[in-house]
Amino acid sequence: MAASAREDGARGRNQGRRGCEHYDRRCLLKAPCCDKLYTCRLCHDNNEDHQLDRFQVKEVQCVNCEKIQHAQQTCEECSTLFGEYYCSICHLFDKDKKQYHCENCGICRIGPKEDFFHCLKCNLCLAMNLQGKHKCIENVSRQNCPICLEDIHTSRVVAHVLPCGHLLHRGYRCPLCMHSALDMTRYWRQLDDEVAQTPMPSEYQNMTVDILCNDCNGRSTVQFHILGMKCNICESYNTAQAGGCRISLDQQ
Repeated sequence: MAASAREDGARGRNQGRRGCEHYDRRCLLKAPCCDKLYTCRLCHDNNEDHQLDRFQVKEVQCVNCEKIQHAQQTCEECSTLFGEYYCSICHLFDKDKKQYHCENCGICRIGPKEDFFHCLKCNLCLAMNLQGKHKCIENVSRQNCPICLEDIHTSRVVAHVLPCGHLLHRGYRCPLCMHSALDMTRYWRQLDDEVAQTPMPSEYQNMTVDILCNDCNGRSTVQFHILGMKCNICESYNTAQAGGCRISLDQQ
């Protein structure tokens, strides 16, 4: 093959190299879309104006002997092991991370397999400790993370299953339904102390406001405070003002 087909455009520069920032492997994928050689689909997608379909990869190039051959785990020319793990469906080569191919997800996941189950409604592999203990949302992973906008289903970043059932890569509050993403009890108690130690000016001390709690969806009328307004039902500070402020008649 011509040297121009290489990932870096220089013949022999990849020789002996072990993979990229994404995967540990000893081969290059020949992209069926453009016939260029890249270490992985992510490297390809970062440098091209189109995406590499991992399932359509037919050939790879050994980084040691540079022979282009059918996608397989070991080089047919020099016996170089392309990856401790190899999936003939996804054409994923990498070091052993206890990976497994999930037929329902359609891609490989990092295991061990026995630590996960596939939820048919969520259409996603979840940790065994969530079996029967999570809120199902149909095809929940078939969307982008609402915070970083990366595709959740194919992301290499672990997605967190929130109590509300939504998924995101990071954050303290679900941006979709506004429920708290974590158990915030400890933080709410810290806010209790801060509110107690921060008295409002006298003209605001008897001011009340209607609030809506994002965690329990309850409504309360509470004392206004600049640091936060606590739900009277579940004691969460994850609240939003639902009406104007009112001052008692004896303070007007």
